[in-house]
Amino acid sequence: MGYFGQTIKGISWIGGLRGVTRGLAFVRILILARLLTPSQFGLFGVASFMLALVEVFTETGINIFLVQREGKIDNYLSSAWIISIFRGFIIFTVILVSAPFASSLFNAQDALGLLILIAFVPLVRGFINPAVVLYQKELSFHKEFYFKATVLSFEVVVSVILAYLLRSPAGLILGLIASAILEVFLSFLLIKSRPTFKFERMRFVEVLHTGKWVTISTIFNYLYQNVDDMVVVRFLNTTSLGFYQMAYKLAMLPITEVADVVGRVTFPVYARISGDKKRLKKAFYKTIAANLILSSPVVIVFIIFPNQIVLLILGEKWLGAVPAFQVLVFFGLARAVTSPATVLLLALKRQDVVAKISLGTFLLMALTIIPFVTIWGIFGAGLSSVLASVIMIPFAYYFSLRYFSDK
Repeated sequence: MGYFGQTIKGISWIGGLRGVTRGLAFVRILILARLLTPSQFGLFGVASFMLALVEVFTETGINIFLVQREGKIDNYLSSAWIISIFRGFIIFTVILVSAPFASSLFNAQDALGLLILIAFVPLVRGFINPAVVLYQKELSFHKEFYFKATVLSFEVVVSVILAYLLRSPAGLILGLIASAILEVFLSFLLIKSRPTFKFERMRFVEVLHTGKWVTISTIFNYLYQNVDDMVVVRFLNTTSLGFYQMAYKLAMLPITEVADVVGRVTFPVYARISGDKKRLKKAFYKTIAANLILSSPVVIVFIIFPNQIVLLILGEKWLGAVPAFQVLVFFGLARAVTSPATVLLLALKRQDVVAKISLGTFLLMALTIIPFVTIWGIFGAGLSSVLASVIMIPFAYYFSLRYFSDK
């Protein structure tokens, strides 16, 4: 089967995976929105933010390195695993130590217990077999479908049950811990390639050195996507953060799913055909067209019926999320448009360019987020995100298309 056929097949499997997992996520939101209050979601948002923040600043780019690597990767698995375990312990320690400060900084003292609990999530995740990346590298997306669907389904079920029993966002975090334990178990049970506690200095250094631009890019991309949460909870309150985060999830769910699915499948394909400019260019343009065609109808429906969608999915008590939802729809569209360019640059091993684009986007947002939130509340936070992302689209495509024009 050619790469085009493999790509279509891969999109079908990953699309199916996204459909199943996002469908479960939709059901989870539907249930939890009625079990928990906006303020409780805001507290969970503070804990999630701290976890993601520390994870981003310790990102190693292992998965991208292993996919980009030509040939077999077995010799790198042990080094990658040791790095992953060590990173998990670092994140665990940092969150525990900083929990009191973080809860005070965000004016959310009730989040202290959640912060301590969520520190155990990366500790467990660090032991996942890095060979799971072989599903993507070898285009075995059907195997990834069953693996991820099992783990995420388990997480949703456990989270909903515990949230119902506890009537607390702690149930969501316990669901994350339970699914992480299951993922570690399955990653060693189902995959033949397994790492050992064997330290190889040269490969260890090579992985970290190659991944440095991924780390930088991930940091700025994360700050760009989450600085709005920081400003909302700092200048408004946890209830506003709950509204804003729910609006964000709802707006992103169907729009960026298209870009994420296509990007995940095309990344390893682009990496394989990166030496053939003509073939790569044709695939790149097809990806852009597919993202626009599939995303645009969703955007139109969301723009026309924002109140009805929020009311139908979340319930009447979440109508306060409508202002942010209306503008974040355009943010989702901008991300879908930018995604093909970013995936292409990563496949071409231009992590440095992706890092610079992420930095530019973050700086643009940092200039506007505080005054916008002060004036327009959560609507202003969404507007700041949209403005920064739209301005950076031409730059992303300039650097991507320049590859095809180089002689």
